[in-house]
Amino acid sequence: MSRQYIAHIRGKDGDIQPLIDHLREVGNLACEFAQKINSPDAGNVLGLLHDFGKFSQDFQAYIKSATGIINLDEDEYVEAGKLKGKIDHSSAGAQLIWQRLHKFGGAGQGELVAQMLALCIASHHSGLINCIDKDGSNIFNVRMGKDDEKTHLRECLNHAEAELMASVDKLVTQDLVKNLYGILSQLVDFPLAKEKKKYSKTDSFNLGFFTRFLFSCLVDADRLNSAEFETPIRKEQRLSRQTWLNWNTAIGRFESHLGQFVQTKPIDEIRRRISDNCKQRANDPQGIFSLTVPTGGGKTLASLRYALHHVCKHNLERIIYIIPYTSIIEQNARAVREILEQEADLHPWVLEHHSNLEPEHQTWHSKLVSENWDAPIVFTTMVQFLETLFSGGTRSVRRMHQLANSVLIFDEIQTLPINCVHLFCNALNFLTQHAKTTALLCTATQPLLDNLCFEDKGQLVMADNAELVDDIQQLFIDLTRVQINKRIKIGGWTCEEIKQLTLERFNEFGSCLIIVNTKQWAQELYQACMDDVDKNAIFHLSTSLYPAHRKAKLDTIKERLSQGLPVLCISTQLIEAGVDVSFGAVIRFLAGLDSIAQAAGRCNRHGELKGKNGISIKGQVDVINPDSEPVELLRDIHVGKEKTQRVFSEIDNQAELLAPETMQRYFQYYFYDRSGEMDYPVSAKDHAPEQTLLNLLSQNSLNTNADETRRLGKLPMMHHSFMDAGKLFKAIDAPTQAVVVQHGKGKELVAELCRLAKEFDPQAYYKTLKEAQQYSVNVFPNIWKKLIDAGAVYETQTGEGIYFLDRAHYSEEFGVSVEKVGAMDNLIFNGVV
Repeated sequence: MSRQYIAHIRGKDGDIQPLIDHLREVGNLACEFAQKINSPDAGNVLGLLHDFGKFSQDFQAYIKSATGIINLDEDEYVEAGKLKGKIDHSSAGAQLIWQRLHKFGGAGQGELVAQMLALCIASHHSGLINCIDKDGSNIFNVRMGKDDEKTHLRECLNHAEAELMASVDKLVTQDLVKNLYGILSQLVDFPLAKEKKKYSKTDSFNLGFFTRFLFSCLVDADRLNSAEFETPIRKEQRLSRQTWLNWNTAIGRFESHLGQFVQTKPIDEIRRRISDNCKQRANDPQGIFSLTVPTGGGKTLASLRYALHHVCKHNLERIIYIIPYTSIIEQNARAVREILEQEADLHPWVLEHHSNLEPEHQTWHSKLVSENWDAPIVFTTMVQFLETLFSGGTRSVRRMHQLANSVLIFDEIQTLPINCVHLFCNALNFLTQHAKTTALLCTATQPLLDNLCFEDKGQLVMADNAELVDDIQQLFIDLTRVQINKRIKIGGWTCEEIKQLTLERFNEFGSCLIIVNTKQWAQELYQACMDDVDKNAIFHLSTSLYPAHRKAKLDTIKERLSQGLPVLCISTQLIEAGVDVSFGAVIRFLAGLDSIAQAAGRCNRHGELKGKNGISIKGQVDVINPDSEPVELLRDIHVGKEKTQRVFSEIDNQAELLAPETMQRYFQYYFYDRSGEMDYPVSAKDHAPEQTLLNLLSQNSLNTNADETRRLGKLPMMHHSFMDAGKLFKAIDAPTQAVVVQHGKGKELVAELCRLAKEFDPQAYYKTLKEAQQYSVNVFPNIWKKLIDAGAVYETQTGEGIYFLDRAHYSEEFGVSVEKVGAMDNLIFNGVV
C-alpha cells in the first residue's frame, strides 16, 4: 500500500518517491537538526506530518496527472496546470498536531506547543504565516478551523499507513508537550495569568525565534530530501562530509602556515601578539566576544585562529564569517583556501555564499539547488545573514539552524544596519545562550551594542572578559601609521579642487586612493582625472562592476603597488573595509568616523612608507567635504557626517581623532541620535502607524486585541505577525535585483544557464549558478526599472527568475549602464554602493 501514495516523481527518469519514505526521511533529518536546540522529537514530528495532506485523493490525482501516470482519458485525470499550488497539503498535518496537543496542560501549555508546531507545518511552502493579522484577525485560529473538505484531514487519516500512524501516535503525546514546555521555560519567563502579566518584548521574541528555528529545521530537511531524491549523489556527498571533517587537520595546516611567517617589520610582532592572544582565549567558555584591533592589525587570521581552536575545544560544527562587502569575501575566502585546502582533500573547506542570484520567488529548480551553508567554513554577507534570520518565504530560513553549534565571526560589525540593531541583538543572544553558538565581533571601531538607549528592546549580553586583546589604547598607539588631516571647509570642495588635491597627493606619494560616498562622484572624479594620469595607472571601482571584474582590477592595483608603480584609484565605500591594499595617501569624502577609520586602514597599511632619508613616515589621510553631495536620503551617511563634524569640532589634537575613546564618543552621539530607528520602524503606508518589525516579531501590541492576550487562567498564545514582518524586512533599504553580465566568462555561463533552464540537471545547475555569482551585479530598483525600460535584461527562461544583461549595457570602466555604452555621451548615472 505504501507505494500507492506519491511524494515526488524524478524528472529525468520518472522514478517515484513514495510519500511514506519522504515523510520518514524528512523526519529523520529534521530530528537531527532540531537536536541543536534539544528538540529532536519536535523535529521528527514536523517531518512526519509536514506533507500529511498528500495522502488525499485530490493531491494524488494532481501529481499523477501532472506526470502522465494518469492518462488524459482516465476518469481520475485532472488539469494539473490549473491546480498547481491550489491543493492544500499542509493544513492536514497542522490540524492533526493542533487537535491532539492543544488539550494538554491546565495553563494552556499544550495550546502554546501545538501552535508552534502547527505553524511550522502549515507554513512550510509559504514561509511562516501570521498568527495575528494587522487588523487583529486571528489567522492561526482560522487556519486550524479550515473546513475538512479543503484540508482532507479525515481522508488522510484513513489513507495513511499504519506504521506511519504508529510513529505519530508514539510521538504526539503529552510527553512532547512537557518536554517542549520545559525547554521553552529556559528561554522565557512565562507570565502567570493570575498576575495578569504579559510576555516581555524579549521573551516574546524568543518564542517566535524558537518557532522559526524549528521551521528552519523542517524546511531544510524537506528541501534536502527532495534534492537528494532528484540527485542521489548529493546524499552520498553530504554523509561523506560529516565523517570527513577533522578540525585538528585544519589547525595543523593553519599553525604550520603561521610558522612560516618571517617577521621583517615592527607591525609583524604586533600582529603576532594579537594572534597569540586569540589562540589562548579560544579555550574560554562560549559566549559573545569582541576583537577590537586597529586596521592592519591582522584581524582576519587572528579571528580564524581563535575560531579553529574554539570549534575544536567545544566540538562545534562550523565557522561562519559574516562580512559587509562581497569584495572582502572574495579576498578573505581565497586567503583561507590557500592556507587550509589541499588537492587531496575529499571536500572543500570553504564555501562562499554572497549573491542574491537566487530568485526572490523560489522555483522548483531553485529549491533543489539553493545553498544551505553545509560546509566547515562559510563566508557570507551581513545581508544574507540577516535575511536568514528575518526574511519571509523559505529561501533563506533553511540556513538558520546551521548557525547553531557554530562560531560566528562578524567582520566590521560597525556596518550592521541601524534599523536591525535590536533584532540582531535579540537573535544573537538567543543563539549564544540557547544554541551552543559563539560570536566574535571584529572591528577597529567597536559599536556600543551592549549599551543601548532602550535596553528592554534587546541589547547584547557580552561574555565575561569579552575583549580578546589586552590594552586596546596602547595597541592603537603602536599601530598608528597615518596622519588624519581635517580639511573641511565652508562651501565644500569643487570637483576641480578635489582633482588638484588628488594629483598633488598622487605626485607626492606615487599612489593615492580616493573614497567617495556615491557612484556619481566616483565616475565624475575618474573622468576629471583620466586625462592627467597614465591610462594604465588610473582605476575606478564600484559595485556596478561584477565581482570577477573587480577582483581583476584589484589584482592589477595590488601588483602595481607591490612593484612601486603609480596607482590612482577612485572608489566607492566597497574598498574601505578589509580590502588588503596600501596607498601612500588617501582622500576620504566626509562620512561617519568609523568609515574614515576604515579608509585610513588602506593607507600605509604595513608601515612601509619611508622618507628620502630612509626613515619611516606616516601616510596622509585627507578628509574633505564636496560642494554638492545629495545624501539626505542616505541616512547612514548623512547622520554619520553630522556626528563626525561634531567630534571634529570638539577635538583639536588630530592625533586623537581615531583613538578608541574618540570612537566611543562618536558612537554615543550616533546611537543616541538614531535610538528610535533601531527596532526597524515601518511606514504607515506599509502597516499600522508606529509599527515596528521588532513589535511584529514579539508582543505585536498594535495588532492584538488586549483582551486576547489575557486568557483567564492560561498562558498567552503567540501573536506574532511572521508573514507581515517577513514581507517588510529588507536587510538593505532598497532591495536589489541580481543580473548576470555577459562579459568575459559570463557569456558562457549565461548560455549554460539558458540551456539548463530547459534541460534541467540539478548538479550542473547548482555549479553554474555558483560560478555565475562572480559575474552578477546587484542593482537597485531605480536602475533595474531603467534597464527593464531599455530592454536591457532578459530571463534565462520565463518564470525561472534568473536574469542576464544585454552586452551593450556594460562598460569596461564603470560596469552596468542604463544606456548602451557605445552611444553614451555621459556615463554618469545615479546610485550608491
